[in-house]
Amino acid sequence: MPVGSAVRERCRTLLGDQGEIHYVFPAFSEGSAGTGNFLIVVTGTAISVLATRTLRTDRPVSVFAEFPRHTRLGPILPGNVLELGSIVFEFDEEYAAVVSAADAEIFAPEILPADPLPEL
Repeated sequence: MPVGSAVRERCRTLLGDQGEIHYVFPAFSEGSAGTGNFLIVVTGTAISVLATRTLRTDRPVSVFAEFPRHTRLGPILPGNVLELGSIVFEFDEEYAAVVSAADAEIFAPEILPADPLPEL
């Protein structure tokens, strides 16, 4: 299920002037640094990991980590897992296409379909 416009707006407010948001998906991390829910936001210039409220995973509260846009999100490991830096994130299977599209946009743009509504 796509992340709603209200969540995107909260992310945009927290990120400031990082450019247009291309992709957003929720993720969960459990490791030595602790357990938490996050929103991974891909813009034209960066990949940002936003920490969310404990019981309101649609409310980002801080920027947890940032990576250059040319950072690869994949490969998607078994169990819908990806590694960003030294952090391992789990995400719902429905967002696997989002992760793949974000990587394809930078590393293989020729495989992306044409925008069906370019005037919007």
